[in-house]
Amino acid sequence: MRIFITGGTGLVGTALIKNLYRQGHEIMVLSRNPVKAEKKTGNMAKFCTSLQAMKSLDGYDAVINLAGEPIIGKRWTKKQKERLCNSRWEITRRLTDLIKASEVPPKVFISGSAVGYYGDQGDNILTESSTPHDEFTHRLCRKWEDLALAAQSEDTRVCISRTGIVLDRYGGMLPLLALPFRWGLGSVLGKGCQYISWIHLQDMVNALTYLLEMPEAQGVFNLSAPNPVTNKRFSNILSTTLYRPRLLRVPAFLVKAVMGEAATMVVDGQRVMPQHLLDLHYRFAYERLDDALENLLKGGTKGTKEIAG
Repeated sequence: MRIFITGGTGLVGTALIKNLYRQGHEIMVLSRNPVKAEKKTGNMAKFCTSLQAMKSLDGYDAVINLAGEPIIGKRWTKKQKERLCNSRWEITRRLTDLIKASEVPPKVFISGSAVGYYGDQGDNILTESSTPHDEFTHRLCRKWEDLALAAQSEDTRVCISRTGIVLDRYGGMLPLLALPFRWGLGSVLGKGCQYISWIHLQDMVNALTYLLEMPEAQGVFNLSAPNPVTNKRFSNILSTTLYRPRLLRVPAFLVKAVMGEAATMVVDGQRVMPQHLLDLHYRFAYERLDDALENLLKGGTKGTKEIAG
């Protein structure tokens, strides 16, 4: 297949490109800095620098949209919220327009979203049909999804990937979460009862590839492991895996003082189940957090390096 990818130089995009390249697909990546992007992907992809010059997506069999400003790392000021929204909405709107303008449109459009769509839900078990809680992350994701779903037609099936926290030993949140434990300062954040919906990078890549190749797959999919855990449980498993103590508790008000509204990402949570993936008989390589962390932090044989080649 000829595949057009946005967000191809991020954690998930880089691993996905390597996986698709090994399968023999031809890949075009949108990047404002092709020289920098090529250092990550080598000769596995070609690059374009702008969507504005494109008239359609004729000639492409699939589009995978992973672009977006990182949601963790900066306080959610008014300007930062605008960046978070616009970096997702504008590209998705343009991709949908290009798909609609195509004489022979791509057969599949996979577009990103996040489990933040559901908002803070306590310990409620959430599937793709669950009612969301109206807050900033929900509004961001809802419009992001709606813009992508507008590309749905008889010729193009659309899959929305509501992603949990992607775990990888080299990037994303896991190295940040593991660092204080390595220093003997492991802690629970807030009350510790908030759920973390997580997914191993290998399953993230495999699930996206599964949706790409499965003709009957369309609609919304939670891309998270079928066993979400509380923050306290996550911390305890991390502590055990690293042979380091978990002695501390960081009160929610301190997290909020540091992170502002963005603290909702760590002191609130979602208990998400990947029901639609399971209905399509996708088999997770890592269903349990202890197996995932054992693999990632102790160098198991099925880990990220295998994906990355």
